Amino acid sequence: MPTRTPYRRLSRRIRALPGLLARAPWWVLVVVGAVTTALGVVLAVRPLSSLTVLGVYTGVSCILAGLGDLIARRDGSGRLALVAGIGWVLAGVAVLAWLGRSLELLGPSVAALLIASGAVRLLDLRRGMTADRVLGAAFGLSEIAFGVVAFAWPDATLLVVALLFGVRTAGFGLSLVWRGIAARRGSSDTTTPTALHGRPRAVRWAAAGVVLLVAGATLVVSEQFRRGIPVLDGFYDAPDVVPDDPGQLLRAERYEGDLPEGLTAQRILYTTTADDGVPGLASAVIAVPAEPTGRPTPLIAWAHGTVGVARACAPSLGRDAISTEGMPAMDALARNGWGMVATDYIGQGTEGTFPYLVGQGEGRSVLDAVRAAHQLPDLDLAPETVIWGHSQGGHAALWAGQLAPTYAPDVEVVGTAALSAASDPLGMAELVTSHPGALGASLGISFVLAAYARTYPDISLDDVHPAARTLVEEAAARCTSEPGTILTILTGVAVSRDTPILVADPATGAVGRRLRENIPLGPWPAPLFVAQGTTDEVIAARLQDDYVARLCAAGRPLLYTRYEGRSHMGILEADSPLNADLEQWTADRLDGLPQEDTCP
Repeated sequence: MPTRTPYRRLSRRIRALPGLLARAPWWVLVVVGAVTTALGVVLAVRPLSSLTVLGVYTGVSCILAGLGDLIARRDGSGRLALVAGIGWVLAGVAVLAWLGRSLELLGPSVAALLIASGAVRLLDLRRGMTADRVLGAAFGLSEIAFGVVAFAWPDATLLVVALLFGVRTAGFGLSLVWRGIAARRGSSDTTTPTALHGRPRAVRWAAAGVVLLVAGATLVVSEQFRRGIPVLDGFYDAPDVVPDDPGQLLRAERYEGDLPEGLTAQRILYTTTADDGVPGLASAVIAVPAEPTGRPTPLIAWAHGTVGVARACAPSLGRDAISTEGMPAMDALARNGWGMVATDYIGQGTEGTFPYLVGQGEGRSVLDAVRAAHQLPDLDLAPETVIWGHSQGGHAALWAGQLAPTYAPDVEVVGTAALSAASDPLGMAELVTSHPGALGASLGISFVLAAYARTYPDISLDDVHPAARTLVEEAAARCTSEPGTILTILTGVAVSRDTPILVADPATGAVGRRLRENIPLGPWPAPLFVAQGTTDEVIAARLQDDYVARLCAAGRPLLYTRYEGRSHMGILEADSPLNADLEQWTADRLDGLPQEDTCP
C-alpha cells in the first residue's frame, strides 16, 4: 500500500467534496456528478469565475476540515485536534476574505508549490535509485521548470490554473457519474477507467518524457519572451542637483538610434511637472538636419502613441524614437530644414507617474521638451513650434496646444496636429467595455486603470474584479514592443466572455469623472488640425466625428480631414495622403498663413 504523504493529506483537507460523497447513494453520485460536470465545462471557458469558485471551494473545504477536527475532539484526541480544527477554520475564513480583495498571490503560490513539489521528488532519490523514484524525479524536474515559468508570467499562470480547475472539475463530475452508474449496477469496481496507477510503467515513462520536453520548451519560450524587455541605463537617473523650474536641460548625449536620412540626434534629460504641479524629470530625443540650412531650425514637438505605461517603455531607450516607422512625414524633416523633439513623457525612462491619458501631465512633458531643446548650445532653433501627436500622443498634442498660453507662454506654438487622437477618453472607455472581446481591449483598460490609480487618490485597483487584478498589474508592467505583450492580449481575449474586468460602469463614479475631465476642449490659440482614418480599429471614427462636432458647437475653429480606408496605423504609412497633407499644413503654419475652418 502506498504511503500517504503530507502532500496527499493536505490535498484531502482542501478538497472536501470527495470525502462528503464517499458513502453517498448511487443516485446522489449521478446527480452531483452531472451538475459538477456541467459546472466544470462552464468554468473552463470563464477564467475569472473559475478562479473565484476555486477560492470559495478551497475556503469552504478548509472550514469543513476544521469543523471535522473539532467534532472529532470528543473522542479524546485532546488539544491537538482543537488547535488543528481552529487553525483550519481560520485558514478557510482567511481564504474567503482574501478572495474578496485579490487573487494576486495565487500565481506565485502555485509557482512556489510546483517548485517545492519538484524538489521533494528530487530529494526522494536519496533513498535509492529505483525506477519509480527516477520516474518521480523526472516529473519533479518538469514541476520545477513549470514553477519557474509561473513566477515569470503570473497572469498566464492564473489563466492556466483557471482552465485546469474547470477541466478537473468536469473530470471529477464524470468520475462521480461513473461511480454512481457502477454502484447502481451492483459492480464492485467503482474506479474510473482513467486511473493512472494501473497503466504500464512504459506508458508512465513516455508521459514523463513528454512532460519534460514540454517543460523545457516552455522555459525556452519564456526566456525568448523576456529577452525583449527594455533595460534602463544611467542616463535617466536624476542628478544630485535638480532645478525647481520646469523645462531646464539637465543632460544631453548623442542618440545612437536609427534616424530618417539626413538627420542627427541627441538624447536629453530635462525638468518638467506632473499633472498636480509636482516637479519631475522627463527624457526626449531631439533630431535636426545633419547639414546646415543657413537659417534657424523650426521645431516639431512629437507626442508618441501608446507604448505601455511602465518606466522601461520609453521610446528613447530603443532605436526608433524618431523613425520612419509609425511616424508621419519623416522625410519632410530634412527636406524642409525642420527639427523634431520627441518626449518620452514623465515616468517613462525617468522616475515618476506616467500620465497615460492624463492631459496635464502629457501636455507639460511636451512643452517642457521644447524649452529644454532650446538650451542645447550647439543648435540654432527658431522660436516657432508645431505640435504633432498620434493616438495617445494625439491626446497629448491637444492638451499641449491648449496649455501652451498659460503653462509655457515662452513656447511659440503656431499649430497643433492631432492624428487618430484619443480625444475622448470617456467615450473610448465606454466603447471598449461594451466590446470586451475586441483584440487589445483588456490592454487598453489595464493601461488606463494602472495610470489613473497611480495618479488620482480617488481611484484604486479596487475598481477591478479581484480575479483580474493580476492581469491588470502584469499588463501595466509590460511594453507593447515586448513579445510578452501577446500573453496580455491572449489572456484578455480569454477573460472577455466572463465577468467584466471593471467592477462598475466606467462612465460612473471616480473613474468616469476623471476620464471626463481629461477630454481636451480648448481653446487653441493656434490653428488645429484633426486627422482620422475611417476604418480605425482603435479610435472609432464616429467617436472622432462626435468630438469634432462638440468642438465646432463650442465655437472652436479647426480643420478636420477623414482618410478613407485608413486604419489606426495605416494613416501613418508611407503611401497615406496624410503625409503630404501634414507637410503642407505644417509649412503653412510656419509661414503664418491662415487655416481653413471645416466647422459648419
